[in-house]
Amino acid sequence: MLRWYVIYSKPSAEVVAQVNLPRLVQSVRWRQQRRERIVPLFPRYLFLRLREGSQPLGPARSSVGVSGVVRFGCRYAVVADEVICHLQARADPLTGLQRLTSPAPLVAGAAVRIATGPFDGLEGIFQREDGAERVVVLLTLLGQDTPVRVPARWVLPHSDSLGRRANAAKRVVKPDGQTASC
Repeated sequence: MLRWYVIYSKPSAEVVAQVNLPRLVQSVRWRQQRRERIVPLFPRYLFLRLREGSQPLGPARSSVGVSGVVRFGCRYAVVADEVICHLQARADPLTGLQRLTSPAPLVAGAAVRIATGPFDGLEGIFQREDGAERVVVLLTLLGQDTPVRVPARWVLPHSDSLGRRANAAKRVVKPDGQTASC
């Protein structure tokens, strides 16, 4: 029976020890420009398919760039065929590269919810991006609207009761005391 085993490579040696390496196209910001680079989908982890019982793992363990075979106690880590098939099905048929789909970008004034960290569960209004991986969210803290910088991965779109608050935040108070929507 053929089984997929998990191989742990040495740091940055995935390509040298390449057996079955799912790769990913990643968009990165470098010198104020967006560029794409190819990186491993699972850094330092590779998949090796062997016939159980008749093909030993010894040669794989001693291959260049391999640190060892992943184990749980005395048992080797085995990945189900369905998982590997799913990874292969998601890959681009021409290049074999994976592309992660990113969520739709948030727009200023959108209702959001903080999903983790010290502000977990709080709702606020998205204001703007602050660098490559942080955003500014307007949270009501101690009765005041306060801009807070948090990692972008903590923020999720939220469409419940904040719609009214987000619209209220877009209103501008004129010098004569009247309000106008932006």
